[in-house]
Amino acid sequence: MADRLKVTIAVLLVIAGVAGFYYLSSSATVIRIAVVLAGLVAGGAVASLSEPGRRFFAFSRESVTESKKVVWPTRKESLQTTGAVFAFVVVMAVFLWVSDKSLEYLLYDLILGWKK
Repeated sequence: MADRLKVTIAVLLVIAGVAGFYYLSSSATVIRIAVVLAGLVAGGAVASLSEPGRRFFAFSRESVTESKKVVWPTRKESLQTTGAVFAFVVVMAVFLWVSDKSLEYLLYDLILGWKK
C-alpha cells in the first residue's frame, strides 16, 4: 500500500511539473523548462523510494550496461550494407517492372487482342 502511494505521488509530481509549464505560459522559457525538470526530478526521487521504482532504476542501469556491450558497425560496414540493400531494391524493381510488362503484353495483346 505504501508503494502505491509513493508511485501515485511521483506521478502527481510529474503531472504538476507539466501543468506548471502551461500555467507559467507568460514566464520565460527557461523557467518553464525548469519547472518541468523539477517535477520530473521530484517524481523520480519519490518513485525511487518505492519497490517498483527501485526495480525500474535497476532495470535502467542494466539496460545501459547491455547497450554498451553492443558492437556497432563501422562506417564502412554500414555503407556496404546500405549499398547491398539499395542494389537489391533496384534489382527487385526491375524484376517487378519486367514481370508487369510481360503479363500486360500477354494478357492485353495476345489473349484479349486489345492492341494499343
